Amino acid sequence: MKIGLKLVALLTILITFSFSCSKEEESNTSQEFIKAADMSMLPLIESEGTIYYNSNNIAEDALLTLKNAGCNTIRIRLWHTPTVNQSGFNEVKSLAQRVKNHGMKVWLSVHYSDTWADPGNQEKPSAWDGLTFTQLKTQVENYTATIVNEIQPDIFQIGNEINNGFIYPDGNLESNETQFLSLLASASAVIRTNRPATKIMLHYAGITGASWFFSKTAAIDYDYIGLSYYPIWHGTDINLLQQTMTSLGQTHNKKVLVAETSYPFTFNWNDWTNNVIGLANQIHPNYAASPEGQKAFLLQIKNTVKNTPNGLGFCYWGTEWIAFRGTVSTNGSSWENQALWDFNHKVLPAISVFN
Repeated sequence: MKIGLKLVALLTILITFSFSCSKEEESNTSQEFIKAADMSMLPLIESEGTIYYNSNNIAEDALLTLKNAGCNTIRIRLWHTPTVNQSGFNEVKSLAQRVKNHGMKVWLSVHYSDTWADPGNQEKPSAWDGLTFTQLKTQVENYTATIVNEIQPDIFQIGNEINNGFIYPDGNLESNETQFLSLLASASAVIRTNRPATKIMLHYAGITGASWFFSKTAAIDYDYIGLSYYPIWHGTDINLLQQTMTSLGQTHNKKVLVAETSYPFTFNWNDWTNNVIGLANQIHPNYAASPEGQKAFLLQIKNTVKNTPNGLGFCYWGTEWIAFRGTVSTNGSSWENQALWDFNHKVLPAISVFN
């Protein structure tokens, strides 16, 4: 009898240990360091016949090139009812499935707009014009549920660079703070209810004001703090970036990511669409506008996040946005000198940072 009881006790311990280990492994897996690339424009660029080449100058699916380099997450922009042929629901759903087929995670940047949303632009989808606030909140909830259930992202970013709110004017943080927080809370609750495994991110552009913003949103149920960091707009003090990330992570007990960053590999251009960056005073003085400078800058960002308590990852923005409409286009890319493929569409050395 005593032997039998001992066996039962031993089995209980083994089962408990095994369960604990599996839960720990699951937890560790879910917290894997995120090495992401935003590839939102890939379907449009591919549709116009552009071919990407890997480091051996062999034509290759750009997603596969990234996967082989160590990228583990792809960020995708979603617009509600775009007036242009990009970032619509069906396109994003299809691209997300391609990402999953490559064994990478899907991070959705849901703009809650028909077009680009950022600190200066948070335009309400035209389909939601004229609604009462109660009706608007219902539409936000229904739309969020559709995204979560049909695309099933690993990370759901509620809004894009929502420094002063989103879905204007109803969700303007400065003029309608209560409504802004109500919309955020509703979207969060829908995500939690429909897909608890999905991580929720709130995304702020820059360093200045980040503490204020995340104190305002402290009551929202979310997982990740996302910050955009571009030297041209947010300064060249990477130590300040790290200090801000450390403070935010510790104050709010959240994982923190650099949700957007990029850097030029040249000041030259490859089409006649005006580039965002083209001057030395727009970049970090320690990193040249060269392939090696781009690589060194991205490596610095990666290491900064890794050395930050609660730092969880980074995402490169404009990864794919090469001059895809030819050298004379005035409607091509304003980012071709910051992409991770060069003017011959060959992948650049910076891609090794994903390893």
